[in-house]
Amino acid sequence: MPTLYISPGACSLASHIVVHELALPIQVEQVALRTPDSPIHAINPLGRVPALQLDDGTLLTENSALLPYLADQVPDTPLFAPVGSAERAQIQGWLGYLAAEVHTASFRPLNRPERYSADEAVHPGIRAQALQQLYKAFEHIDRHLQGRQWLVGERYTLADAYLGLFANWLLRLGAPFDQLTHVARLREQWAARPAVQQALRTEGLLKD
Repeated sequence: MPTLYISPGACSLASHIVVHELALPIQVEQVALRTPDSPIHAINPLGRVPALQLDDGTLLTENSALLPYLADQVPDTPLFAPVGSAERAQIQGWLGYLAAEVHTASFRPLNRPERYSADEAVHPGIRAQALQQLYKAFEHIDRHLQGRQWLVGERYTLADAYLGLFANWLLRLGAPFDQLTHVARLREQWAARPAVQQALRTEGLLKD
């Protein structure tokens, strides 16, 4: 059986959610991050999650690749769209935006300024700039969601599963992110989904 490696509360939550949304026969294994003895280093040389190891040993990584792969295991799932369709490209476009602009360009320097400078004296400035960049990235999303329930079309897709994860992270930050009312509405709808609750519960992030 394929194994999806995750870490509680990490960005791997998006792939974990989609496994439950699609009821895929995939084992989910939790691993520690940023520890040299974690088994993830033997699976993914980068030591990152999500990582999906297939039965033949093939390794798949990165949410922007894993989410479409998982959805393609269930043809015609409403979480994705047909090959060659504009809607499929729109969903993939949002996956790319969230991975690049929200996660890598904004949350990463906010949470790990040491990756950008060894000088601890400049870390507050890195974090401050990252917060500004994060707000701009989400401001774009909030404007897009005005008059829309979901990112693409009229249904919940892979893009919303991924966005919900990052919107949930915003709860730690407070103002000014609480002004993004359309993002907050999507987050509430995302959090109410049974697959999201199941994944959160499995990761110990939701209590009964």
